[in-house]
Amino acid sequence: MEKLCSYYGSFIGYLDSKPYHDMPSPAALTDPKVEAHLRQLGFGYRAKYIHQTARIVSEEHAAGWLDSLRNPENPVMGQETSPAGDMLSGGRQGYRLAHEELLALSGVGPKVADCVCLMGLGWGEAVPVDTHFWQIAQRDYRFGKGKHTSLTKATYDAVGDHFRGLWGKEAGWAHSVLFAADLRAFSERHSIKVEVTETKQKTEANILGETRVKTNIVTVAQVKRENEDEEKDLLSVRTNTQRKKKRKV
Repeated sequence: MEKLCSYYGSFIGYLDSKPYHDMPSPAALTDPKVEAHLRQLGFGYRAKYIHQTARIVSEEHAAGWLDSLRNPENPVMGQETSPAGDMLSGGRQGYRLAHEELLALSGVGPKVADCVCLMGLGWGEAVPVDTHFWQIAQRDYRFGKGKHTSLTKATYDAVGDHFRGLWGKEAGWAHSVLFAADLRAFSERHSIKVEVTETKQKTEANILGETRVKTNIVTVAQVKRENEDEEKDLLSVRTNTQRKKKRKV
């Protein structure tokens, strides 16, 4: 995102000598050379969809089209709020319309459309479901049995409807909390890949008739977190000090 803003967004200002740029407008991404340039910047297969979607939004829709899909309870700055309608099992009518409109854009599927609805258009009941969240639904909410044995369109809708039934207009943010919490737990699990080796160093010092034996135990183990590709060294040092009094002769 930083690259996209830096190359195509308008300049905002400096903070601690670092320049910051705004998000580019769709019109700024319609030039035929944009796709190739985005690939050079590392956007990969997304470069095509970004360019095509920007062109569709800029050339085939009226100005302000995206903002017209916003939740009126969460309008753009400077506009007054207004009711967004009754909450239904599938979400409010405005949310369902926004979701359907976004699906017509190049490269936009149900999950991406829900991400935009939730984080960009203010529809809190949008629940983005991917394979990871599908696993959470199976594990914690008893999905995966009966007719919902795989992540089909029907199952996607059923998961979203279930969470909307639990948390209503805030279902999407409840989903985000569960998703983030599960990722954190996942990243903190690790497995030891190489056996631990220990080295001990002993030093003795005669101080006031005492012998102090200091032992440094250095433990080095290679660990690999489940969501990382590379192993890392984990170093720990434990110091034990024992005091032994000399016998008087």
